[in-house]
Formats: sequence, structure tokens, C-alpha cells
Amino acid sequence: MISIHVQILLIILFWNSDCQIIPRIEECGLSCSQGIHCKSKPSSGIFNSFCHDAPASLSSMILKSMKISTVMKCVQGSPCSLNLNIKGTLSLDENIRGLEICSLSLDTQQSQCTNVRFARKKSKMLNGKKVQVQFNCIEVNVAQHIYVTMKTVPNYCEVKLSQEYYVEDCRNSDVGKYIPACSAGKFDYNVDRARKIISVNVSNFLQDQDYYVRLCHKWFTCEDAGAFAVIKGKESLKSVSLKYSQLLPCLCIEGWLAIPDARRIQLCPFENDTTALWDNIVYNPATQTLAWEPACPVPVTVNLCRLMKSDDHCEDIENSSKNSPEKVKYSRVDTHPRLCMKFTTKQRSWVKCPFAHGEFPAWKMRTAVVAEQIQVFFTSQTKAEFAVLVCNRTQLASCESIGMHHSVSVGDSVSITMSREMCGSIICIQGWRTDVDYSVPLQICDIHCGFRGQTYDDGNPAKAMTHRMKSVHSLH
Repeated sequence: MISIHVQILLIILFWNSDCQIIPRIEECGLSCSQGIHCKSKPSSGIFNSFCHDAPASLSSMILKSMKISTVMKCVQGSPCSLNLNIKGTLSLDENIRGLEICSLSLDTQQSQCTNVRFARKKSKMLNGKKVQVQFNCIEVNVAQHIYVTMKTVPNYCEVKLSQEYYVEDCRNSDVGKYIPACSAGKFDYNVDRARKIISVNVSNFLQDQDYYVRLCHKWFTCEDAGAFAVIKGKESLKSVSLKYSQLLPCLCIEGWLAIPDARRIQLCPFENDTTALWDNIVYNPATQTLAWEPACPVPVTVNLCRLMKSDDHCEDIENSSKNSPEKVKYSRVDTHPRLCMKFTTKQRSWVKCPFAHGEFPAWKMRTAVVAEQIQVFFTSQTKAEFAVLVCNRTQLASCESIGMHHSVSVGDSVSITMSREMCGSIICIQGWRTDVDYSVPLQICDIHCGFRGQTYDDGNPAKAMTHRMKSVHSLH
């Protein structure tokens, strides 16, 4: 039974919002009851923003009530507009010269203030009497969220009325029918990917008004992505062609009537076109910084990873995960061809390898097996420091240390003594750079000490240069 009552109440509320008749006026103005002459003038609200202690004789309840509604101002020959209709009741007092009424848009933070002054002689005669003040000249937009305040002049502390108010939206029958901003239009579009052109056809808007169409990138606001086009109201053809540089998930079509404060409509049809987002990777050799900055805000997890040649899987590098809708930056990064960036969204993952084409110097690790010793040395076109260890490969990309770390510089080598039990298919030599924060660990596995065998290049079987007494392995 309670559920039925709640449903009936919700239906009544929605019916009132949609079907409420909004009063019409031809002129806005100010009126005061009790025959008091009052007049208004615009105010910045600054001079009355600081409050003073009220006199002991002044009651904090001097402002009795405030009611807010919407009126529609319709002047012949001009479009209708929406105004706030504010009614306030106060008790006259010799310490009060008037009222200040302010409206603040909670959507745009723009404010409008008006000072209401009373004729002093008449107000003194009616000291203590209740007076109703009505003001309906504050213009508002469709569906605007407004905060209205009413203060005394002078502004006495704790003598104030305030109220939030929601202006009717286009679902209201009167607003939808008579307010031009509710005739925002409807889009049909076609994409020519070869020529990078979006053709837009607009319908359902005031035919005698010009109409603007543009492409924009939607961040907190929709930022220009090219020049806007104008559809002339008198022209029979209601379509335009707009060029784009990339199809991005935040690329939107926006349109609005060429009138002040017109409501804008947006269509963002490319939300699944994320491929171009992952291309904007920049490396700075001077600072060894790898950065990615998306052209659109996108919820994504970014990792550095090591590309495995055997199955094109990219194994995440430890402690490299970053979650950011905007710029991601890694400092002191190894420029190895297999160091890549992985982008993961709710849909899938993408891998980009910025060093795969050889524009930056890579390093190589080589081993030479003589009897029961393995000699490890590195070559690099730039100065670099490395670490080496013997490890037990538990998985394709995992290797658990079974020996001590050895430090090696470019041009030097290190010899590792191997027991016969340590030689075999699951034993690897792992090397990585230590002079950077993010490095690709490389492995040489399937080491046969002094015997014929194969080597693995990061998990990929490869032919080894084998001799009867010596095997040489390299990895880059």
C-alpha cells in the first residue's frame, strides 16, 4: 500500500513539472504592497556583501518569507524568455532602507543582484507593518539551478533568506513550445573516413533562425576542434560538411541556434574509436622520459611491459602501473626495442612499442660457456650499467634467483661458476640495466655447460652457435 502511495506521489510531481502552466507577462517590474513607493536598480552585490551586527531592537525574523516561481515574458515580435518571480515579505523597521535580491546560477556561477529601496516617509509611517515585495526581472535559462538570497539594506548579520530553485526544463509544455532554446534541433550525420569529412544534416529547429554547427573535443567543456559552420535560416539546404583530423572518442558534433543563451545539443558518436589515442607517445632522450598524453580524457590503466616474441604477450614490468585519464610519465626509461606501453580499458588492451623501429640505441647481452663457467658481457652504443644473476625459470616470464647479483659495465664481463646441477633447461642467465628506473630484463636459458644445446631468446627457441668446447649465446 505504501509503495502505491509513493508511485502516485511521483506521478503527481512529474505531472506538475511537465504540465504546470507558466504565467505570462509582457513587462517585468517591481511592486510593493501597503501603497509604499519602491524602486529598483541593478547592483553588483559587493557593497552589501559584508554584514553588520543588527541593532538590539531589530528582530532576526524581520524577513518573514520568500517564494520563487517562474514567469514567461513574451513581447510581440520577439521570442519568449523565462524570468524568476520572487515574492518576499518583511516587517518595516526604521533601521531598514530596503532589500537586496540576488540570484546565483549554480551551473555557471554567474550572479545578478538588484537593490530595492523604500520611500522613507511612507515606510516610517508604517513601521512594524508587513510589506510584500514582488520582483520578476531576473532572466534565467531553461533547466537552470538557481540559488536566491534576500538580504536587508544595510546587510544585518543573520537577517537573511535563501532558497534553491530549479527552473522548468523543456519537458514543461509551455517551455518546450515557446522558449527558442528548447528547439535545439536534431542531427543526422555521415562519415567519409577516406576524406576525413563529417556531413551533418540538421532538422527540427526554428527555420527562420541561423544555426551554428561545430566539431569539438569534450573534456570538462567541449573545446573547438575546427571552425564552426553556419546554416542560414532562409536557406533550404540544412546541411554542412566539417573536416576532422582524427576520429576520437571525445569528438562531438555540437549545434545551437544563433540567439543569446541558446541551448546546445551534442552528439558524440565515436566513443568506441579509441585506437588513435594510444599513438601520442613521446620520448625525450635528454631526460630519458617516456610520456603519453591522450587527446581525450579516457579511464585507462597504463603499464610498461616486456614484449615476449614467442606469443606477442607483453609481460607487465613491476611497479609501472598508473591510472590516469590524462598525462602519464615515466622517468629514466630503458630504450630497448622490447620495452612497450600497455593501455587497458574496460573493452580490451592495446600495446605500443615506441622503440621497436630502432631509432634509439639498444643493448645486447652475450654469454660464452667454457667448461663450468659462463662469461657474461654486454654491448651498448651508450654508457650503461647492468646487473646479472642466475635464476630458475618457473614460468615463461618468471625467473627466481638462485645465485648472487653481479654488476657489469659496458665493455666489461663477469664470470659465473656453474655446477653441473645448475646447468639445464630451466636455468637462465638474466640481465638488466641498473642505471634506469624501468628496464627490460632479458634472459638466456637452456644453458648446457660445455654441451650442445639450444638457447632461448626471451622465451623464443633459437639456434645457438655451439662448439664442442664452447657455446656462445647472445640476446638483444
